[in-house]
Amino acid sequence: MFALRNEVVFFQTPSEVATSQVEVGRRIRIGGLVEADSVHKGGGETISFAVTDMAHSVKVTYTGILPDLFREGQGVVVEGALTPDGILVADTVFAKHDENYMPPEAAEALKQSGHWKDGQTEAVSGQE
Repeated sequence: MFALRNEVVFFQTPSEVATSQVEVGRRIRIGGLVEADSVHKGGGETISFAVTDMAHSVKVTYTGILPDLFREGQGVVVEGALTPDGILVADTVFAKHDENYMPPEAAEALKQSGHWKDGQTEAVSGQE
């Protein structure tokens, strides 16, 4: 049972990450919107951006090719581990257009804040 504990990826909203003590280095998954004006390309394939639930944001860095649907204001789910300074170093990025591709907690938080966009159903993975 303890061996599986290290393999479990826990879902967190940006608000939960901001208001709780998420263990540094522990693998987590967060979902929300790519925050406006937060996308910055570094050297090579490294990109930084923020994921928001409109109450809090988490800074993310990712090295790799992003899904075609990735853009500011669109839904995203990222997986990775937090650094001591609170940045999520992602190794997986999923861009989405509907709630079936986002953890229900994140979709509900965005709907309640009035920032959910209904009507689109296409989704892709950054790890295909």
